[in-house]
Amino acid sequence: MEGAPVDPVEPAVRMPERLSVRDQVLGALRAAIVAGELSPGSVHSAPALAARYEVSATPVREAMALLAREGAVEVLPNRGFRIAERSARELAELAEVRALLEVPVVVGLARTVPSQRWEALRPLARDTAAAAADGDRVAYAASDVAFHRELLALSGNLQLVALAEDLHRRAQWAAATDRARLVSDARQHLGLLDALVAGDVAAVADLARRHLGAAG
Repeated sequence: MEGAPVDPVEPAVRMPERLSVRDQVLGALRAAIVAGELSPGSVHSAPALAARYEVSATPVREAMALLAREGAVEVLPNRGFRIAERSARELAELAEVRALLEVPVVVGLARTVPSQRWEALRPLARDTAAAAADGDRVAYAASDVAFHRELLALSGNLQLVALAEDLHRRAQWAAATDRARLVSDARQHLGLLDALVAGDVAAVADLARRHLGAAG
């Protein structure tokens, strides 16, 4: 409209450096929890973790707040943060919910997604298998989440992808992750992908139920 005020062009605003530091600390904390360096049930203060990573306490608190939302830690007022512990029952409940959410979606996708789209997931499945063979829990956790994220993303439902990833991470924090278990789970990824590429819906349903029913 003629005569309407025009917003002035503002110069680009540089984001505070502490945000990038927070992200670095978040990644380091996730890796330390998955690797067992910060063991379930242990309590850590922000200043102590800040000294560990040679940063200020602020990005540590911000990172821990994000991890609390993911269920990885519990905030203890005036004390710090406790690394999450999950009982066998809690892990079984998470696996059940993941199966209820993901299996019908994967089975539905098996009927509609062409084989070449599934083949695009092959590198992620191989990365997961390589991390399992090396016993690298941190690399495995990252590639495991990425594989499931990209698989479910083919549904086009971003809310589903976000919810499934949140449940996945909650299960990962306290899951048993010895090398044999990692190798077994990685083989299930590859088997599921083979069935999807082949369009074998019955096999997809069976493999998805077994994989997610034992997920952790």
